[in-house]
Amino acid sequence: MLVRLLSAALLAAVPLLSGAQPARPFHTLDGRRLRPVNIDQTVRQLMDSARVPGLAVALLENNQMRYLRTFGYRNVAEKAPLEPHTAMYGASLSKAVFACLVMQLVQAHQLDLDKPLHEYLGQPIPELPGWQDLAGDERWRQLTARMALSHTTGLPNWRWIEPDKKLRFKFAPGARYGYSGEGLQLLQLVVEKITGKGLRQLSEEQLWQPLGLTRSSYVWQPAFESNYALGYDEAGQPLEKRRRTKAQAAGSLETTPADYAAFLAALMQGRVLAPAALTEMTRPQVRIPFRAQFGPLATVAAPDSNRTIQLAYGLGWGVFQTPYGPAYFKEGHDDGWENHSVVFPQQKKALLLMGNSSNADRIFWPLLRQLLGDQSTPWQWENYVPYYVAEK
Repeated sequence: MLVRLLSAALLAAVPLLSGAQPARPFHTLDGRRLRPVNIDQTVRQLMDSARVPGLAVALLENNQMRYLRTFGYRNVAEKAPLEPHTAMYGASLSKAVFACLVMQLVQAHQLDLDKPLHEYLGQPIPELPGWQDLAGDERWRQLTARMALSHTTGLPNWRWIEPDKKLRFKFAPGARYGYSGEGLQLLQLVVEKITGKGLRQLSEEQLWQPLGLTRSSYVWQPAFESNYALGYDEAGQPLEKRRRTKAQAAGSLETTPADYAAFLAALMQGRVLAPAALTEMTRPQVRIPFRAQFGPLATVAAPDSNRTIQLAYGLGWGVFQTPYGPAYFKEGHDDGWENHSVVFPQQKKALLLMGNSSNADRIFWPLLRQLLGDQSTPWQWENYVPYYVAEK
């Protein structure tokens, strides 16, 4: 039954935003000219093959929106279509937005990336509520905003993943890369201390309102109730929708395909950060020599592919080198949600993918290649195993 529903959903793409200019051909990095109908067909075929209920695709060219369409359902049982203004869970796309807020403070000289965080807080980090586990380990004194944004704090991704649920350093701060949501949460406390504002208010004042983005928030908004997507697991079963009430820099962002694509365009156009701040945010801060971003292979040496593309982390964004110049990217993963964004600044092109299915990342690598001409994204490190490989 699910396959039949999905097939029906994929027969027609939801139209472009009302009032938008007619979609023009998109020119890929490798010189191909894609008409919207070609893009539509590619997306539908891949979604149908991998059983993805809903997917949003945005392509940017010359730092402008060139293509934005949504496919499939936001709610399969109700046959409610996914739309450009449908609220979707951004997961760790939250970190990329937060990094921009931090860099705005840096360019305003309100925050120094290399000043110890405890000096901003005015108290030892282990005295903060919820951070008592670090008492007795003086390495908390070394933590900086640069470490938090580049994932070099030495803290785990999440303490609740640890066997004893305790927070502790896994390696010396600054020693290497190790993805950490905990580090971003600590930096959020510093940002809120500096500004005297909560993350929700700060993001509204510094980003959403200036950019005219009305359906993005770090907490659930009543306005989302009329048009939001459910997430679906690998078997196509719907997952309970979480309505987050606490703003978290590491992962509470609710946004829409239209809003997040517009945010990317504004970032590329220089309307979010000054050139120096954008350059600092997207330059390599720490090399990533490991085989995978998460799991047991996250500390195992990678093959030559990582060195070939100079895979690294910037400040809130991953970075790598390509035949078309540098690129920066951010993904967002959770049960029922898969998102990926990548920007090629010298080529003034970008791709955004937002899916409401745990299966969506199985078509990200084919979509990156076919729609953007991107052959360099570290798909193995990202664990973007294509559906036709995973099912063998």
